[in-house]
Amino acid sequence: MSDNKKAIVLVSGGLDSATILAMANKENYECYAVSFEYGQRHESELQASERVVAALGAKEHKRIKIDFGSIGGSALTDASIAVPETPTEGIPVTYVPARNTVFLSYALGYAEVIGAHDIFIGVNAVDYSGYPDCRPEFIEAFEKMANLATKAGVEGHPFKIHTPLIAMTKAEIIQIGTKLGVDYAMTVSCYSADNEGRACGKCDSCRLRREGFEKAGISDLTQYQ
Repeated sequence: MSDNKKAIVLVSGGLDSATILAMANKENYECYAVSFEYGQRHESELQASERVVAALGAKEHKRIKIDFGSIGGSALTDASIAVPETPTEGIPVTYVPARNTVFLSYALGYAEVIGAHDIFIGVNAVDYSGYPDCRPEFIEAFEKMANLATKAGVEGHPFKIHTPLIAMTKAEIIQIGTKLGVDYAMTVSCYSADNEGRACGKCDSCRLRREGFEKAGISDLTQYQ
């Protein structure tokens, strides 16, 4: 396999990132999975990321620690801020300031070190919570920055940020992943999952996930508290 078929794949342990890992493997990339321990509310999604990588396969799986908890400002990193159980207007408090910017920056550095030029991230701008760092404009801007700010980019070896799910509905994502053999029962999407990975069934992420399975016509094997 040639060097230009190496890819960094961001794997959170959720439904979307499991799907993109399956898609990258299908496209014959040699996948280097990256997960982040960033001060999130629970360990369950990181445990899920390990299951996902073990099941779908990757050359390596790197777990990187970032202390977003010391910054706070999000219900996902600050236990004093409650996770909303009903839809809210505007950008919700589950938004983690600059999270995808930081995640992609780490992925970019890792890509440059190993000679990869492709980075996969499972952002979605259709069935999503309205996070600004999940939009096409952000991805386009980051890719431009990546190719201005790196040795590889300046020397004519540009990076590509792949977002194959960005314009899909959750139902479409689930249908594609199912065809690729993704077992979504091993994934965790819930913002307030317990230590066993069981979902709360009330948060925005749970709602979007449940609606996605219903519209896809596929059984939802998510375990709830």
